Amino acid sequence: MKLKESTENYLENIFILSQKNSMVRSIDLARSMSFSKPSVSRAVHKLQDLDYLKVHKDGHLELTGKGLEKAKAIYERHLFLTQYFMSLGVDETTAVNDACRIEHGLSAQTFELMKKHISYCNGCKTAKENCSFDFSNMDIKKQDS
Repeated sequence: MKLKESTENYLENIFILSQKNSMVRSIDLARSMSFSKPSVSRAVHKLQDLDYLKVHKDGHLELTGKGLEKAKAIYERHLFLTQYFMSLGVDETTAVNDACRIEHGLSAQTFELMKKHISYCNGCKTAKENCSFDFSNMDIKKQDS
């Protein structure tokens, strides 16, 4: 099932916050995304209904296995596209903004082929001289399900 861009943004932000903090609450999410508490509350309930998120009695938000898998995939796209654009010479701010806009609409097939192309590019001696792409910035496996 294809999720809406806003739903994917919530999952990605919960994941990022969970990497920085031991506990993520709705208020943390509202602050990080600059959204109102009611908007975040609606999104949190929707994520619960979709089985992407568990809300503990103390208000702590926890991605389910399904939610964590989806959030990691979204974040991987974001990191990949950001790094890819920067390797082309795009400044970091523009690269981050462009990656955020593109990550949600890119097909799985195109994304996988882009990754294969970059791996091939980095394996080629000539290409290495002209291609500064660095996969080491894409370590998103810090949190396991």
